Amino acid sequence: MLRAISTGMVLLGLLAASAPAQAQDQGFSVSLGYFTPRAEDGRASGDVLIANRCIDTSFLCEPLLFDVGDFGGATIGGEYLIGIGKYVEAGVGAGFYQRTVPSIYEFVTRPDGSEIEQDLKLRVVPLTATLKFVPTGRDAKFQPYIGAGIAALLWSYSETGEFVDPVDGSIFRDSFTADGTEVAPIIFGGLRAPVGASMMLGGEVRYQQADAELPVDEFLGDHIDLGGWTFQANLTWRF
Repeated sequence: MLRAISTGMVLLGLLAASAPAQAQDQGFSVSLGYFTPRAEDGRASGDVLIANRCIDTSFLCEPLLFDVGDFGGATIGGEYLIGIGKYVEAGVGAGFYQRTVPSIYEFVTRPDGSEIEQDLKLRVVPLTATLKFVPTGRDAKFQPYIGAGIAALLWSYSETGEFVDPVDGSIFRDSFTADGTEVAPIIFGGLRAPVGASMMLGGEVRYQQADAELPVDEFLGDHIDLGGWTFQANLTWRF
């Protein structure tokens, strides 16, 4: 985590050093959005969510009842922006996403008929460095743009609750957690427009692609797919 933060600070310094001196070529953007994970049929091989559903497994497994789409959730972010000429803008930012999905065993219950429950939790904090191209110019009334960049995804995944031993059928309570940092490419596009002298309002779609390794002795899957789409609204202050 410290290495990723340090990398972001270095990138920020390099962007600041290369920026023009005009104050209006800087800005800060805040965003609110919604993250949609990659669909079940497009996730990475060995993905833990697919494994928990006991799809394409060759070992004894009791499937959990939930949908991959349940991991869609709200995002929040901030980005420092620097203009580089008339058409290009660089940015360094950070975001936050967290979603807890309740699940139960699909075909197994307690002897009294009550459900066996777990919580599946995914958290991702992306630290990003991006370049944006605005073909109409950064001072136009309407500014469509496309861009690309790289992200350090600080992630954590956990499964907490009650589980069934696949060998003897006993029920036990436990918590399994893994975390790390994964580098991911990102691409994005959007549209924004000035609102007054120093503000801009817009919308954006981002896509990230990454998957991280999980310890095989704790989870059914050996990876967690971190890829997906983010749809967000942006409010930018120029200064």
